[in-house]
Amino acid sequence: MPLKRVAVTGGGTAGHVVPAIPIMEELLRRRCQVDFIGSRAGIERRLLAALSIRYHAVSVGKLRRYFSLANLVDCLRIPIGIGQAAWLLWRIRPDVVFSKGGFVSFPAVVGAWLNRIPVVAHESDLTPGLANRLAKPFIDTLCVNFEPTAALPSDKRTVVTGTPLRHTLSAGDAQRGCELLGIDALPTRKVLLIVGGSLGAVKLNEVVRSALDALLQNWIVVHVCGPGRLEPELAKTPGYLQHEYIDDGWGDVIAAADMVVSRAGANALYEWLVLAKPHLLVPLPRTASRGDQIENAAFAASKGWSDVIPEQELDAASLLAGIAQLAEQSAVRRKRLATFRERDSTALILAELERAATLRKEHDSANL
Repeated sequence: MPLKRVAVTGGGTAGHVVPAIPIMEELLRRRCQVDFIGSRAGIERRLLAALSIRYHAVSVGKLRRYFSLANLVDCLRIPIGIGQAAWLLWRIRPDVVFSKGGFVSFPAVVGAWLNRIPVVAHESDLTPGLANRLAKPFIDTLCVNFEPTAALPSDKRTVVTGTPLRHTLSAGDAQRGCELLGIDALPTRKVLLIVGGSLGAVKLNEVVRSALDALLQNWIVVHVCGPGRLEPELAKTPGYLQHEYIDDGWGDVIAAADMVVSRAGANALYEWLVLAKPHLLVPLPRTASRGDQIENAAFAASKGWSDVIPEQELDAASLLAGIAQLAEQSAVRRKRLATFRERDSTALILAELERAATLRKEHDSANL
């Protein structure tokens, strides 16, 4: 059935918001009303500022896998947020809720379940994160990035959709990217893009800067280092371009890059795969995460798509060696990347939203 109103939720990091943007853009194009349920002070509101949607803030609590006194406060915030989300969803009555995950999404998912509103969730990582695992009893359908995730035991409908990419990424232009970065359209040195994720990566940043003199002999280095992590002393270093974050023109910057070094977050990894960019992954260690990036990187490496350096082995020497090896084998990597199957993720997820809304409406009508 045609969707008239959809609520979207997700957040905590850019990776739990940005992939939902193509879904919302397509819903708006179809003249569907879109509401977003997020946090009051999170990154979500800024990332969605350009969209013609209604933004609703509810109380959220971070879901931690470790002991912290902050858990005590968040144990109160979560039920408050569930009550706020349930009341909001009762008032706006969307046809369906789409959840991109992250701790911000949990109150909205439970609130939808309390209102008998179907929920379609999306998981980018190879194994579901904590928020999606806790939300699983309350959802109708789980959309996933990779085939191995769909093979995991589940009592919920699971569909491999890939992750929606913004049109500006696939339409990236290398010449525009060079102009944006302020480098020659055809630079004499190749362009190396180094990305620490939306929140940056302290050790990766430190190692890159310790190896900078050697890197600049062969590369123009574009370093996306995260908010507040610029190094003023290196601001005027020829060939070294620091950015806290790049939003406008990001697809053009990627197009201008010959190779990429990045964390192994699922959304970033999916971008390198779809855009066929030879890349070197430095996944977050288990001491700083649940190990999802390690799993993502191992899967991609097993397919011959990615080169990987574990963070515990990362130093200037290993970084330089890894980049040199990838440069030598870039033709082989591009050939392997060409085997990656890209899906029309936006269309597949929208079809699942329509399916869930239709089934719930038919079920409710049959029980009248």
